[in-house]
Amino acid sequence: MSAVAARFEAVRRQVADAADVAGRDPSDITIVAVTKTVGVEDIRCAVESGLRAFGENRVQEFLGKYGLFPDVDWHFIGTLQTNKAKDVVGRACLIHSVDSLHLIEEIAKRAAAAGVVQDVLLQVNVSGESSKHGFRPDDVREALIEASRSREHLRVRGLMTMAPFGRPEDARWVFRDLKELRDSLREMPLNGVELDELSMGMSNDFRVAIEEGATIVRIGRAIFGR
Repeated sequence: MSAVAARFEAVRRQVADAADVAGRDPSDITIVAVTKTVGVEDIRCAVESGLRAFGENRVQEFLGKYGLFPDVDWHFIGTLQTNKAKDVVGRACLIHSVDSLHLIEEIAKRAAAAGVVQDVLLQVNVSGESSKHGFRPDDVREALIEASRSREHLRVRGLMTMAPFGRPEDARWVFRDLKELRDSLREMPLNGVELDELSMGMSNDFRVAIEEGATIVRIGRAIFGR
């Protein structure tokens, strides 16, 4: 067994344990292996180990790795500039990092041109840190209304956030607040808005995120090492 396979198996066990604590089904949680700076051989080991969802932060790396491994699900999880949206739309099964009304419009336009429906998550800056991107929680409702106008080519599947790095328990309130926000917004009767997914939790805090309702966890270091 490769080192990548062994670490992935350890992560799977931790996901299952956290789901059990929360009374959830582990199969409802998607592990997205983050491939930022990860080489081709390690990605190949991950695929051979059974991983089927991968996330990339940078557009150029996304395009290269997508081309080498087209048979797995590629997520785009990094900051996406509007002039790069055309390179990601139709290739990413899910764009996690939609953080502005302008980007919503651009993705919808590019999806319409490509004749596809692009699944996205709205990134929410729950912690309010200036170093993080995302909508303010109070602005997400307006973003959902804007996204619903592009329902033919844009589908909002849920919300994403990044918690402050530190003790996992200190991040719990961020994950809890995102879930509460998502649950409150589900009451809005908008076409093209589903809000089934919560992308939250990374290598250091994914167990807490799962306990608070994460359906997608983005894990790099715990699978690929440092």
